[in-house]
Amino acid sequence: MNEFIQQSMNNLLSPVILFFALGWIAAAVRSDLHLPEAMVRGISYYLMASIGLKGGIELSHEGWAPAVVFAMAAGILLGLVIPMIAFFILRWLGRLSAVDAANIAAHYGSVSAVTFLTASAFLTRQGVEYEGYAIAMMAVMELPAIATGLLLARFFEHGGNPSENGTPMTEIMREAIFNGSVVILVGGMIIGAVTGDKAVETVGPFFFNLFQGILSFFLLHMGIEASRRFADFRQVGRFLTGFGLVMPLIGGALGLLAGRLLGLSVGGTTLVAILGASASYIAVPAAMHIALPKANPTYSITLALGITFPFNVIVGIPLYFLIAQWLH
Repeated sequence: MNEFIQQSMNNLLSPVILFFALGWIAAAVRSDLHLPEAMVRGISYYLMASIGLKGGIELSHEGWAPAVVFAMAAGILLGLVIPMIAFFILRWLGRLSAVDAANIAAHYGSVSAVTFLTASAFLTRQGVEYEGYAIAMMAVMELPAIATGLLLARFFEHGGNPSENGTPMTEIMREAIFNGSVVILVGGMIIGAVTGDKAVETVGPFFFNLFQGILSFFLLHMGIEASRRFADFRQVGRFLTGFGLVMPLIGGALGLLAGRLLGLSVGGTTLVAILGASASYIAVPAAMHIALPKANPTYSITLALGITFPFNVIVGIPLYFLIAQWLH
């Protein structure tokens, strides 16, 4: 317990997390502090490219070894199983409509790249190495989660159809696959895999040396957004608030199990736990808005950004790290 408190305090007192806290406080006191939308988009693309490039360089060393293939298969499996668990909890315990339950489930089956980046920064500060191909797992979890959410909505909603607004299913999937964040993440991974260590020499100073500082600015923005969503708690209700705290623990436990079965290191297992525990609030909302226009976005965005994201940043990351150490 003392070690968990110490890890949590170390994480809370890191510059990147303190920038998140600064954003939260700024929004709470109604400061006019904000980052322009174009700047936020540019920063998010930089972060995705950076983490993708790093994963690609690691893949260039590993190649398509069995460990990499198994890891990606595990990522796909997590992207299928987690939304199913979330859906049945929301549908039968929370009594939500099939559409709202499926919408939220897709968010929780997918991943939060920013939470992943925060966890990787945490491991770097701890001096803990991790397998770069964990990033490949993040890249493959998006689509299975969205597809599962849509299929659940179609199956359980009487007469329901995820494409009821006239948008074909192929267009919905295209939106998910070719979302800007996904494209630059996968593209960066391919570039890193093709160029290998040459990328470190040529673009490494920009993509790797500046990473922590630019991540701090992005977390400043996320703190502002999370604080604003905090006011929406009354709309999501007690059950959904509890779900936003418990579901990351369920997903994190599955991620820890997957990481251990894959034989990953402590750092790699921690990152897989974060992939299982986090919830998307960037790529998935856009795709699900097209697919399920009747779903209430307040539920999913407030849960993912206002509850689960701060919980993972403050409690989840050090908790999963300590459990990963214990498992090893």
